[in-house]
Amino acid sequence: MTKPVVGVIGSNYLIDEQYSVHIGSAMCAEAVAEVSGAMPLVVPADPNLVDVDVLRATCDGFLFTGARANIHPEEYGEAATEAHGAFDRGRDAVTLKLIRECIAAGQPILAICRGFQELNVAMGGTLHPEIRDLDGRMNHRMPPDGTQEEKFALRHDVTVTKDGVFHKVFGSAVVRTNTLHGQGIKQKGERIVIDGTAPDGTPEAIYVEGAPGFSLGVQWHPEYRAAEDPVSRPLFEAFGMAVKAWSAGERPDRLRSA
Repeated sequence: MTKPVVGVIGSNYLIDEQYSVHIGSAMCAEAVAEVSGAMPLVVPADPNLVDVDVLRATCDGFLFTGARANIHPEEYGEAATEAHGAFDRGRDAVTLKLIRECIAAGQPILAICRGFQELNVAMGGTLHPEIRDLDGRMNHRMPPDGTQEEKFALRHDVTVTKDGVFHKVFGSAVVRTNTLHGQGIKQKGERIVIDGTAPDGTPEAIYVEGAPGFSLGVQWHPEYRAAEDPVSRPLFEAFGMAVKAWSAGERPDRLRSA
């Protein structure tokens, strides 16, 4: 029995400032395997090691994960400051191109946290370096202390467009989510639709208008206990259905003409 393959985008890190490693999110891999019904394949996000065309031919869809390092602001025409934090230029080089090519082809993508921001930047958008410094915004960052359960606890509502894309996925116009991010959308990219927001107006759910395939992004972390959470589970199930369709050879142009 074969399963569709989902590329789980990894990140680049240095251990003890000496040893370079490529790491991937265990939670994301588990969500893909247990809820989406696909085989997760952790991808080293290094343009010296992977070719986007080969990667797309190898995988049926992609999960763009969260990460500690941020997108370099040069990718959206701004200078780096201390507030922008650490960067991962290798991942920038792989993901932004990969997102654009997947969207054009209709190949399924699900973008989480940093991935959500990558989706916006890939489409020409910009980011705030620190949401909590903006007037009227709450602190969306992960609590610095506490257990994993406390850090990933549900902390605010997200209101999505009634009868919109995410409403249809969740079955509700208001959902409760965790929040573990510092940056956020400043200017939305071309064709990016902000379909859900936090109570302070921070964009939390987006999709690409007119994209032929599954192209959704969320700013929170639905991978945490995805099989149990009533919001996360339908999101990963919907992604899984799209990936299975792609694996079966169902392409958006064929679906539209059917």
